[in-house]
Amino acid sequence: MKAMIISEYGENAKFESKKVEKPILKNGQVLVKISASSVNTVDTMIKNMGNDLPFSPKSPAVLGMDFAGTIEQVGNDVTEFSIGDEVFGCAGGLGDLQGTLADYITADVKLIAKKPSNLTMKESASLPLVGITAYEGLTRANVQKGQKVLVHGGTGGVGHVAIQFAKYFGADVFTTISSEKQSEIVKSYGAKSINYKSESVEEYVNKHTDGKGFDVVYDSIGGENLLKSFEATALNGQVATTVSLSEIDLSTMHFKGLSLHVVFMLIPMIHNFQREKHGEILKKIAKIAESGALKPLLDEENFSLENVGKAYARLESGNAIGKVVVEN
Repeated sequence: MKAMIISEYGENAKFESKKVEKPILKNGQVLVKISASSVNTVDTMIKNMGNDLPFSPKSPAVLGMDFAGTIEQVGNDVTEFSIGDEVFGCAGGLGDLQGTLADYITADVKLIAKKPSNLTMKESASLPLVGITAYEGLTRANVQKGQKVLVHGGTGGVGHVAIQFAKYFGADVFTTISSEKQSEIVKSYGAKSINYKSESVEEYVNKHTDGKGFDVVYDSIGGENLLKSFEATALNGQVATTVSLSEIDLSTMHFKGLSLHVVFMLIPMIHNFQREKHGEILKKIAKIAESGALKPLLDEENFSLENVGKAYARLESGNAIGKVVVEN
């Protein structure tokens, strides 16, 4: 089969098209012909940092985690999937798990689900990592109907999905943006936009919550922005974050009695720990999409497997709006 291979890691790493052996099916797996895969920030981190990250595959490596495709073979002990099923998941590109930038992948059935019937392969491939991340953060923060939820970065990969899930759960959703184009996008998802460049945290907390703060804040920005999240959260409120790799002052969090939920959705893949939870969440994501309550936001640029290097560069440029997806 064809695969895009990285021989050496680094910011200038190049993807090369090579013929490699098709992966051998094991028990508990299905062989999937990949139609599309998406690029996530963690993928670019692996490409650039390589062995500095404990979960990077050994080079030469096939990267990529998210995919959508069609099952061509099933393992002897697999009963819940059949040949011809269209599926999606986040199942490769870490440790000894072959990535998705290839014609085929053998996927652990615990990490996949049947793709949403009303979404294309490209749309479905954009969802697994960000969808699981958004869902886990919101459910751990116990989002309830009628609560006020603030999502930072509403047109980002995780952010645009978190908005839609929070709306689906019945919350009143607000999100930070930085342009009129982004404002129009988040309004289409039913969120009220806050331009963080022109409004301070204090100003938008006073404006939208009468100074009380938001019940739940979802922060996929991290770093210093976590301090803004603590400032924006109500007393005894909930903060979910995907980026806590920083040293920051927790004083505000302490005096407001906040709960912090750190979401690192790669744990089941890296440690083979409760992988079935990912499959269960993906089933719920498919149901939400099929109800019409979830529409993926795809970047306007199109990429093929052969020019995946440009797809990675697009995401790293910071100019992408929504998910960058590669089509086979």
